[in-house]
Amino acid sequence: MRYVAAYLLAVLGGNASPSAKDIKAILGSVGIEADDERLNKVISELNGKDINAVMNSGLSKLASVPAGGAVAAPAAAAAGAAGAGAAPAAVEEKKEEKKEESEESDEDMGFGLFD
Repeated sequence: MRYVAAYLLAVLGGNASPSAKDIKAILGSVGIEADDERLNKVISELNGKDINAVMNSGLSKLASVPAGGAVAAPAAAAAGAAGAGAAPAAVEEKKEEKKEESEESDEDMGFGLFD
């Protein structure tokens, strides 16, 4: 990932076709030594390609990946809108329960983990 990021930084800086030397200079500026095998792989895969086209094709592939939780967000928003008046009271109750629970957890076994 660091090699791709360095490649993208070079392209963003105006170098349309960064060389291994350019990428090594970018990585070296932050104290990272480049692995020649991986670096050459990234350069060979991206050489001669328009980086914007590569990114757009990647975005279209990511669009089909399930993100998990996307369905729960609208349901949570609907529940939040319906019970907005009761929310502050519920938050206060949870805080009180959490305090009591932390006090009891130390006394359960009679000794602590680091005693």
